[in-house]
Amino acid sequence: MIELHRNTAEHLAWAGVQVIALGVVAATAGLGPIGWVAGIACALVTQALVGRAMRRHATTALGPADRITLVRAGLTAVITALVVDGAGPPVIVVLGILALISDFVDGQVARRTGTASAFGARLDMEVDAFLILVLSAHVAVSSGPWVLAIGAMRYLFVAASWWLPWLRAELPPSFARKTVAAVQGIVLVAASSGIVPRSDELVLLALLVLTWSFGRDVLWLSRFRT
Repeated sequence: MIELHRNTAEHLAWAGVQVIALGVVAATAGLGPIGWVAGIACALVTQALVGRAMRRHATTALGPADRITLVRAGLTAVITALVVDGAGPPVIVVLGILALISDFVDGQVARRTGTASAFGARLDMEVDAFLILVLSAHVAVSSGPWVLAIGAMRYLFVAASWWLPWLRAELPPSFARKTVAAVQGIVLVAASSGIVPRSDELVLLALLVLTWSFGRDVLWLSRFRT
């Protein structure tokens, strides 16, 4: 019971930090009412889902890498607020770069501290997926709705698994899969800047590579389904 209250307090503290971050951005870059609503909703939903995932994985406390991942979740909440609010590229690019750096750091911390876990890996993956969705929505405004396919692909895969249970099987570790996922964020942040030449072609190439990656995983799962 004490551990439960401690975790609840930490989740509320993280949500509070995210709201404070929204306030800082609002004071410096500006943030309208719609952006505030989106950012706060994102912060609260994130912490609620983290608490639920901890209970599901029987995780009693967050590890150091998990907390770094939650920093990225906080950055994602702020980016979401800015994208919904129609903010310009500079602040989104800066926050996007920080989020990408944290994605590299949390994995390193988990390995060096020996705190890697199934919960941490799932948290990392879901935060990354939502960040890519938000960035793709931002880039889609200038490049076209087709860019949303990058952000939607992970969620379409999950939706398909509701009807095809064999898609839920565990995939073997893959450096190529991790590299492709990292490339999506890098390309979308670069395209968000508006200064990278031929950014549409780069985003299209990233989408094609992502499609190949998901297609390869689906073929593997299909071949070894039980």
